[in-house]
Amino acid sequence: MLVTSKTLTYLPPLNNDPGFQVVSTRPWGVLKLGWITDTLDRHNGQEVELTYRYIFDAGPWSISPFVRVAWQDADLTNYYFGVSPAEERLPDRPAYLPGESQWIMLGLNTSWQMTDRITFFGNFGFGGTDSEVINSPLIEEAGTSTVFVGGTYTFGNARRPDYIMDPDRQSEWSWRVNYGYQADGNIVSEIDQGDFSKSTLADTNIAGFTLGKLLSEGKRVDFVGKVSMFRHLEEDEGNDNFWSWAAFIMARGKGYSPWTDEEVFRWGFGFGMSYAENVPIAEQRKQTGEGASGNTSHFLNYLEMTLDFPLKKVSKANWLQSCYAGLTIVHRSGIFGTSDILGDVAGGADWITAHLECTR
Repeated sequence: MLVTSKTLTYLPPLNNDPGFQVVSTRPWGVLKLGWITDTLDRHNGQEVELTYRYIFDAGPWSISPFVRVAWQDADLTNYYFGVSPAEERLPDRPAYLPGESQWIMLGLNTSWQMTDRITFFGNFGFGGTDSEVINSPLIEEAGTSTVFVGGTYTFGNARRPDYIMDPDRQSEWSWRVNYGYQADGNIVSEIDQGDFSKSTLADTNIAGFTLGKLLSEGKRVDFVGKVSMFRHLEEDEGNDNFWSWAAFIMARGKGYSPWTDEEVFRWGFGFGMSYAENVPIAEQRKQTGEGASGNTSHFLNYLEMTLDFPLKKVSKANWLQSCYAGLTIVHRSGIFGTSDILGDVAGGADWITAHLECTR
């Protein structure tokens, strides 16, 4: 369930698979088209869903009726509602394969903006599916109903924002190239404390290209949205060369000279998600070690740490006046095996890279 102030949305997930969503907001309502698929090799299924809602705003009150229709392919439907011959248990649970299915849900989302920062909401939904699922021996009721109530507190003024970005920075974007090697330590507690040793598990390199867009400007910290593509050079380790992609939000700050107030360095910390065509060889080998779970995943959490320095300090070339050179630490992990959507992966992999980044 995704709930946001003023545009409350009810999206009952039938699985934990990743995907994408396209949203179109028009005077006649909000239309959302979403697609999800399996990246953990559990069922190889997928779902497409279309949601329409209309939002009525009346001062602090918001009322939003919606209708949602969805289609699940046979692999996904059978995974959740089918009974394979091996799972059959007569007489109450015979084998059953429902095939693809269609779903519909009607609902109403409401919210009350009590103050600029406090919102209370109540969401209600009623739905059902076709006979293919209803006839499954795993189903006891033909329909579903959902009630969700709660409240939120926003750290900041959501209704009357007191922040306006500098017009000169509204269109600011950046590009970055980086290249580096597989690290032996972890981004936290080892690399961040100066351990830059190369991996003893895998001798591999990585090359990357990143685009960034300034999202918000702060007195001390900016927030930047970034997307990266990396080429993993692992052919010599028997894992072929392959691509991975990452999307993340980075908090980025600057350090200034106490004598001149000039910029001396920048630091950054990013958090997001990563998807790799192949599981990096270091991750594979870590999961076969003593005490490891053995789980690996193409889709993992992504962390990034950067430290760089303005090149205008060392060169007067025009194209370098908004460029920086420094280090980027690239990290993939499963958050200590606590996330089902990340395949319950307990380990990860790190790369130490040098980068050049320019802002435009």
